[in-house]
Amino acid sequence: MIVLSAILAIVFLLLALLHFNWATGNQWVLDSALPTDESGERVLNPGKTECIVVGLGLTAFALFYLLRVETFGVIIPDWILKYGGWLIPTIFMMRAIGDFKYVGLFKKIRQTEFGKRDTQFYSPLCLIIGTIGIIVQLMKT
Repeated sequence: MIVLSAILAIVFLLLALLHFNWATGNQWVLDSALPTDESGERVLNPGKTECIVVGLGLTAFALFYLLRVETFGVIIPDWILKYGGWLIPTIFMMRAIGDFKYVGLFKKIRQTEFGKRDTQFYSPLCLIIGTIGIIVQLMKT
């Protein structure tokens, strides 16, 4: 469980850094990380604030998994472990399933740059994160 929690923490920290990077105005891989319609128009246009909020959320998820294995000797309440341990994987499983149009394993719009990357990388990553999160939760309870 320690190894799986560490993997999740590292992945969340890397994703958080990417979102903080976007918040600074850096556009690295941003165009292929946002869904577009068939004409190439973005259907999502997050600003700096949204990038920071997502980055903070991902950082909180990383801390959750680090604290879960008592990395820092900090004890967190059982109710946070219980509900957080199910909430985080649920968020990523739902993201993997998607909105059935632009995002997720069951999306209809697949031929855009985002659609191709989502099929190859983003949705499988979310599915893996969700699955590992469920395994960690089941091992701890």
